[in-house]
Amino acid sequence: MADILKRNKALSVNPLKASQPVGGSLATLGFNRAMPMLHGSQGCTAFAKVFFVRHFREPIPLQSTAMDQGSSVMGADENVREGIRTIAEKSRPALITILTTGLAETQGCDVQRNVREFREANPEFADVAVVAVNTPDFSGSVETGYAATLTEIIRALVPDAKDAGTCPGKRKRQVNVLVSYMLTPGDLEALRDIFEQFQLRPVFVPDISDSLDGCLTDEDFSPVTTGGTSLSEMATLGDALATVVIGPSLIKAAELLEQKTGVPSYFLDHLYGLKANDALISVLAEISGQDVPERLERQRSQLQDAMLDTHFMLGQLRIAIGADADLLAAFVDLVQEMGAEVVAAVTSCNVPLLARIPVANIKIGDLEDLEHIGKVNKAQLVIGNSHAVDTAERLGTPILRAGFPLYDIIGGYQLTWIGYRGTRQTLFDLANLVINYSHEEIPVYRSVYAQKPASEITDYPLSCH
Repeated sequence: MADILKRNKALSVNPLKASQPVGGSLATLGFNRAMPMLHGSQGCTAFAKVFFVRHFREPIPLQSTAMDQGSSVMGADENVREGIRTIAEKSRPALITILTTGLAETQGCDVQRNVREFREANPEFADVAVVAVNTPDFSGSVETGYAATLTEIIRALVPDAKDAGTCPGKRKRQVNVLVSYMLTPGDLEALRDIFEQFQLRPVFVPDISDSLDGCLTDEDFSPVTTGGTSLSEMATLGDALATVVIGPSLIKAAELLEQKTGVPSYFLDHLYGLKANDALISVLAEISGQDVPERLERQRSQLQDAMLDTHFMLGQLRIAIGADADLLAAFVDLVQEMGAEVVAAVTSCNVPLLARIPVANIKIGDLEDLEHIGKVNKAQLVIGNSHAVDTAERLGTPILRAGFPLYDIIGGYQLTWIGYRGTRQTLFDLANLVINYSHEEIPVYRSVYAQKPASEITDYPLSCH
């Protein structure tokens, strides 16, 4: 069991985490014709929108209750009710989620009551689903906000089996798939292909591969999400053969879904690495009753060959990882499977999963902590989001950009990490970083020449030509 090291400073320096409202918004954006509304000041929503636009490079539907000084002191109930009514009138969404921020939570808001009051006063909007979720940004992370929002959406939109007349296995090919925040649109596209090779029809909950995949549409503008899991599909989850849950952060949501529908659940921590993907294929073979397709067997052999090719570069490599718990556990398993050593593991908040991640200790902290621990333990490679690029530069190591947000590369949101093919490419990427980056020479170049304009540098070390 990992030793969990708590925070020992009063502030975050170079924060690692994204907030719970961002996670809740991401979960909402995976549903068709949806609109997240943050209950807080306009600045809270603006910062969240910047994260999404820079990561996905797409217009993002996101609204705010626009709390100001007066409503912060006197109460903002009317902001919530009026915000829901305005969105329902102008945009006609299928789903609105009300996500609280630190400002609203500190004030003591009761968004569930606000939603009930809106329903009583506006019966004409009965066809618009409204889900309220407490997601204060002074606690948790994008992972916990995403999981909490998905749990409440399931609670509100999935009917109980006894009331809906659903029957597990009625839809003989349908499999519900609860997907963690760490799966990209590219991951979901690859995962859909794997399911379909077993003659299964996956219903992703939520499905950002359909709403945030960068696909041009015929519409010039849409005030709500285009694509994603439809609310009509949520009503069919009780007819599925099984539910596959990817990510420990979604255990509570999965337990609620099974309780409401009676559909059996299969739990997978992640889909990074050979062992994890073997577990997925075994589950799908069991659910479908079919043999493993030859195409997948070949991809598995290709991954094994890639593991042989890259173990020279990755074996005993000293790696520092900064990520939320689900993604941290996935990368730890992947690199340890290749014989690498995780010398620094930093995450944003404490969750039960951390205790069973197989590393000596995990620090609850920020990227300053990652830099300090990585320096002390002589890390040779960093894995983290785009905010960790400066950390890697100061450590003099290469960085594998992963997680959220990825704003300094094009197409980061579409990268495929999972499956035999995605894992194979990840190993190639890691090995190429090691090959093309000298741990002894390049840091010397940076420390001596980084502050000089290029025109003034005439005495490059031979190794840097």
